[in-house]
Amino acid sequence: MRIEKILQRSAAVAVASAVWAFGIGAPRMSAQSKGKTKPACCGVKKQSAASKKATARFAARAEALLGTAPTSKGEWGLLIADAESGETLYEQNADKYFVPASNMKLFTTALALAKLGPEYRFHTTLETRGAISSEGVLGEHLALVGHGDPNLSNRKFPYELKEEFDGPPEKALVELADAVVAKGIKEISGDVIGDDSYFPRERYPNGWEIDDMVWEYGAAISAIVVDDNTVALMLTPGEQAGNPVQGTVTPATPDFTVENDVVTSAADVKPDLTLTREPGANIVVVKGSLPAKSAPRKLVLAIEEPAQHAAATLKRLLEERGVKVTGVAKARHAQDGTAGDPAVLAEHVSVPLGDAVKLINKISQNLHTEMLLRTVARQNGVWATPDELMKVPADFYAAAGVAPGDVIQADASGLSRHDLVTPRAIVTLLSFAQKQSWFGFYFASLPVAGVDGTLEDRMKNSLATGRIHAKTGSVEHVRTLSGFAETPGGRRVIFSFLSNNQGGKSHEAADALTGLCVAMLEEFNVTPPKRGLERKHPH
Repeated sequence: MRIEKILQRSAAVAVASAVWAFGIGAPRMSAQSKGKTKPACCGVKKQSAASKKATARFAARAEALLGTAPTSKGEWGLLIADAESGETLYEQNADKYFVPASNMKLFTTALALAKLGPEYRFHTTLETRGAISSEGVLGEHLALVGHGDPNLSNRKFPYELKEEFDGPPEKALVELADAVVAKGIKEISGDVIGDDSYFPRERYPNGWEIDDMVWEYGAAISAIVVDDNTVALMLTPGEQAGNPVQGTVTPATPDFTVENDVVTSAADVKPDLTLTREPGANIVVVKGSLPAKSAPRKLVLAIEEPAQHAAATLKRLLEERGVKVTGVAKARHAQDGTAGDPAVLAEHVSVPLGDAVKLINKISQNLHTEMLLRTVARQNGVWATPDELMKVPADFYAAAGVAPGDVIQADASGLSRHDLVTPRAIVTLLSFAQKQSWFGFYFASLPVAGVDGTLEDRMKNSLATGRIHAKTGSVEHVRTLSGFAETPGGRRVIFSFLSNNQGGKSHEAADALTGLCVAMLEEFNVTPPKRGLERKHPH
């Protein structure tokens, strides 16, 4: 796949979410459990004359936006409801299935906040079953044991308007290595192990696409995540045409080696790069050219064996600090079954879950969302199959009032093309969420139109700027947007706009979504009645 295409798709991921995929065999899908539920929103309520007129005006504008090619060639599902009363203001195909893309993250992050709580913290430990001699020799293996922390990285928290970083990508492991040295350990007579046995080994959910597995948005899932299970390949062109292009992988990894066949071209020639990595292969081949004296190109590549990579990184960091390691770096994917509890030599405690969720929804981080679903599931033990894992959220969806069968889930992040939801399921979920104690964290995690996250560059200088708090979604032929809108008059509405089978250029469906948001704000702009302190919608 050509790099220019990949970079365009990667940019789309940063703005919304992209898909990557892996999975062979019959689709494994799990619909929520069947059971009678009472809808939490969007009930049948007689509209006033003014409300009917507003609905008619919006319907006309929606038809103008969606009724012409190329947007008309796709399928659209729309639902708008008053946040206070639950009254349905407009609907179109609200009970039909759509691929949600990253709108699926709305379900997973709500699940995590409800089941774990905003103050939940992940713990990553360095453990051993050996003793430290008076000479500083650890007479056993040293294990880095992961428990699902998605942020073993150099990210700065809390997230404010944009991602910020401080220190090397492996900063969390640097701190753990320093703690080992502080214990007086000078030598490890065993191996350095990356233990990701906390989650059953399933690196790629069903429905992820194989051609994206090289890239950061398709990183393998593991209970250990060091810097999003990625490394950076930096390609630096020479000063003159014909010079070799230097390639450097940071941090170093045993996961693959790079076969660099890129050359420097004339300064006025456009970049032309192609990168290939076959599934399971340990060689990444990059070919093409970069113009002389141009800026270095950074390609963020996914790690296929996160536990092995983490162990190798930790071993290197220890050796850089003068600790002799006689063994090797290796991965452990299943618990060893040894009786008794190991000693904990050092521990990394994560930021609160509320901060982690904000990052996830703002930047649409796929891997992190998968970690949350598995962490919730792990509270009740280990699942045996992917099907069992995907049944975990069913009771939560039912409690939220989502109708039976309205969510068919194959992953947590929305990368899978096997995910299906209805607009009504999303609006029902959001209506339920706004009544919960954790809603402030949830609402604060949503991108804001024209301000931050994946909506930073959308709806700028329009009525929607600062008034739309919503989750974006984007995979090939899919564009979605769902969340909350605050009209100029102070009325809050909940909406879900889902579009599938879009064959036009990527901006056309996004432009239609912007038009729908502006029309919604203008046509349903009714000043709500004054209420007391019971109104809990944060602004």
